[in-house]
Order: sequence, then C-alpha cells, then structure tokens
Amino acid sequence: MSNTLNGIKQRFGIIGNSNLLNDAIDIAMQVAPTDLSVLVSGESGSGKENFAKIIHSQSARKHNDFIAVNCGAIPDGTIDSELFGHEKGAFTGAVDHRKGYFEVADGGTIFLDEVGELPMSTQARLLRVLEAGEFIKVGSSKVQKTNIRVVAATNLDIPKAIKKGKFREDLYYRLNTIPIKIPSLRERKEDIYLLFRKFSVDLAEKYRMPPLRLDEEAREILENYRWPGNIRQLKNIAEQISVIEENRLVTRNQLLKYLPEASTSNLPVIIGNDSINDSDPAQSSDWKRERELLYKALFDMKRELRGLKGVVTDLVRNHGNIKDTESAFQQLNLEGDKLPPQELTSYPVPVSKTFDAQPTQENEEDYHDSHEVVEESLSLAEREKEFIIKALDKHRGKRKNAAKELGISERTLYRKIKEYGIQ
Repeated sequence: MSNTLNGIKQRFGIIGNSNLLNDAIDIAMQVAPTDLSVLVSGESGSGKENFAKIIHSQSARKHNDFIAVNCGAIPDGTIDSELFGHEKGAFTGAVDHRKGYFEVADGGTIFLDEVGELPMSTQARLLRVLEAGEFIKVGSSKVQKTNIRVVAATNLDIPKAIKKGKFREDLYYRLNTIPIKIPSLRERKEDIYLLFRKFSVDLAEKYRMPPLRLDEEAREILENYRWPGNIRQLKNIAEQISVIEENRLVTRNQLLKYLPEASTSNLPVIIGNDSINDSDPAQSSDWKRERELLYKALFDMKRELRGLKGVVTDLVRNHGNIKDTESAFQQLNLEGDKLPPQELTSYPVPVSKTFDAQPTQENEEDYHDSHEVVEESLSLAEREKEFIIKALDKHRGKRKNAAKELGISERTLYRKIKEYGIQ
C-alpha cells in the first residue's frame, strides 16, 4: 500500500508525509473504483482538484473525459447552459445548439469545484442528474440520459449554508455520499518546509539560480504561520523570495518582510459568529479589536492571578511577616500600579499561632480555617469595564484618546460606555 501511495504522490505532484494527508489519499483510492459521488472539502488553496484527478485516474472511467468546472467563475445566467447545454434560440445570443459538460463528459468524470456557489435553480437540475442520470437542455423539453460520475468540492460550510437557505439539503446528502476532508497547511506543519524547499528548488532549476535555504528562526516562523491561503500562498511566497532576495540563506527578518502578520501574536480565533456582518468592514474591524481587548483582559487576569499565588506562597513561608509581604506586593505590578501601604496592611493574612511556626499536622486544620479566602471575579465583562474606566480616567474623559489606548474605535467605546452604564 505504501508503494502505491508514494506512486500516487509522485504522479500528481503531492508533497508531504502528514497522516491527515495520507488518510485523505487513502480514502480517495478506496472510493475510486466505485461510481459513488464524492464531496471534497477543504480550505482554498489546499489542493482539492488533485483528489478529483486521483479518483478519476484510479476508476474504470479513466479512459474517458475528465472535466473540471469552477462553478464560482461562471455567471448565474449562463451556468445552466455551460453544464447542460442549450438549444438554438433558447435565449438571446443562442445562435446554435450547444452541448453541455454533462453531455460531453458522458462516461467520464466531472469535477464541480466551488459547488456551494451554484444558484438554487441549478442545484435542482444537478440533483436530477445525481438521482436519475437525466437532464434537460436549456430551451428544450427533451430528457437526455448521461452516465457520469460527479466529484464536487467546496471551501464553504455547507451545513451552515443549508440553514441560511443557500444550499439544498437533499443535494448535499447526494453529493456527500463519500466525504473527503483535505487538511489545511497549518494542520500538517511537518510538510510546510518540504513544500517550501520543493518550490524553491523548482524555481532555481527553471531560472538557473541557487535554491533558497532557511535559517533555524526563519524555518520556525514558516512552520508556525497560519497560511490562510494554504499551498497556493506558500508557493507564491517562495517565488517572491527566490526572485527578489539576493541572499540565498533566508533569515528571520527577511522572511517577515513577506509575512508581516507572522510577527504578531497568534491569539485564538473565534469561528462561526453569525452576529458579525462580514460585508461591513467597519463592523468586522470593530469586532476584531473588541475581541483582542477581551483576550488582553483574560491574559492580564492570568498574569495577576499567577503573581498573587506567588505572594500568598511567600506570605505563608514568612509566617505572615508584614514587611516581607509588603516587599512581595511591591514587586507585583498589577496594571502598573503600586498598592498603597494601607491596602498592603489590610490584605488578609493568617491570624493564628501559625505566625510563630509552620503549620504542623496537628494544627493544619486550624490554619486553613483561620484565614480568609478572597475570590476575584473572572468575568470578562467586568474586566473589560474596568479597562474602559481606567482608560477614561487616564485621558480625563477624552473618548478619542481612550479608544486609541484600548485599541478600539470611538463608536465601539461609546457603545460599551452605554452598555456598562459608565458615567
């Protein structure tokens, strides 16, 4: 099986040894001899068309036509004509009859890329082909038969599109008889450097130049970058660096010129928030800044709690010695503020005889009962409100400056002030 897998990779130029990638290829090879419909899902640039070609090449249809159609690139008004053909005079400009892809590829395989972009009327026609092997040309009333295998691909969340009424549920189940999930590049980090080296070597041979090499720091950045454009983006970056950079040993600073986003911290990404309108750039931008503010609050809380834990530990070790406790607090910087002496002395400390000695097995229970436990609120909303109040106080109520300090827009700050009832 390993030899067959390697042979498929070599034939279709697939680079990588990731288990997720190998599993996807294995599924494609197993389903190929059948006539079942296949839905290939994966992010843009992850190489979905290669899997359609693998399925066709390993099937009994391999000697017949393979046609790849990008459904997202064909206008809604002509997509039916392209797929199913039309009769002469069916619409303005139809000066002759035309065969569609389902008629031309009869007996072969058709690959419908970006199938999620099909209009609802075309989805109904496609469902008829999958269920009965029949279609009708535009402008005709004659039913025609076709024996064709459909492999579809999409980078959309089809179940989500179904809920929004943009995709037929019955068509989804017809297409998704065998699902194949293509891993994104960030899910196969071990393959990133292999792909980069392959692209740079190919380009070096083509233009007769030395291939690129990466130092250790540059390679680490390359492998930890999110690669939203996947393999397509990686190849583009490799080509840019190969042509522009004279130094063939790529350093961290050189690479960051082409991946400036890699220098920022990788905060967790929230996916699937239906309340955000992606078509409104201002709203999307405000939401991202607001999300970053919440994460900042969360990380600061974590840092503060870690510091408080250290202070309490020191307090117990020093048997409640106030001077040592005050020194520990002064070393702990909570939002850059020093605690005043009166707050230091009022911080809850053990008041039992354990000040004179470490708690023994006999008095350990008394020790735990004799000190007060202060619970700090972990609410992100409260922390966000606290940050806003501090920013407004710092800038004497000037919202523009406070919003800039917080990294959000004035509109978002105004909304938050009203939401939290800040005076």
